[in-house]
Amino acid sequence: MVRLLFADDHPLLRNGLKQALSQEPDLQSAGEAEDSKQVLAQLAEGVWDMVILDITMPGRGGLEILRDIRRLRPEVPVLVLSMPTEEQFAVRAIKAGASGYVCKSSAARDVVQAIRKILTGKKYVSANLAEMLANALDSDSDRPPHEALSDREFQVMCRIASGKTVSQIAAETTLSVKTVSTYRARVLEKMNMHNNAELTRYAIQNNLVN
Repeated sequence: MVRLLFADDHPLLRNGLKQALSQEPDLQSAGEAEDSKQVLAQLAEGVWDMVILDITMPGRGGLEILRDIRRLRPEVPVLVLSMPTEEQFAVRAIKAGASGYVCKSSAARDVVQAIRKILTGKKYVSANLAEMLANALDSDSDRPPHEALSDREFQVMCRIASGKTVSQIAAETTLSVKTVSTYRARVLEKMNMHNNAELTRYAIQNNLVN
């Protein structure tokens, strides 16, 4: 029996995935986690065959949690789920050690297919993501400016571009307003931009926000 740990802060999504997997007798929804602390605690205490991880959980970002999982339990594969478009986080997630990436809007059968493929030791990516990964292998001079951002800086940039204020971002990420402001300043410096409007325009042009 394959033991799966679902890490997502939305009960409806967790329940939906469990219902979908109830049709798969060999796949067991054996645990749930609502935030990064619960994810790491369950990994430390239990035996798991895979983690299904929401990339935008509250508190520490999903990419940071992913790196922690890889350090704590490198033998446990991670399938990343996300609401944003693949262009936002998919390549970063794969580079950070994810074994697959699926949009939450995908059909349940796609999630099951991803789980089964990853359990064979392979990675699961869509055709679109495969193309993006190939492009990511180009030289650094060809990389877009946002690729130079850290995961947290990238997260802050995307939230700013989505219209969130510094205070809202601080509340969502459990960071201080001062820390978020520091990340914003770093993003503007690295992107050679001066204000949120420029960041928003760039993010829209590069399909980083919906």
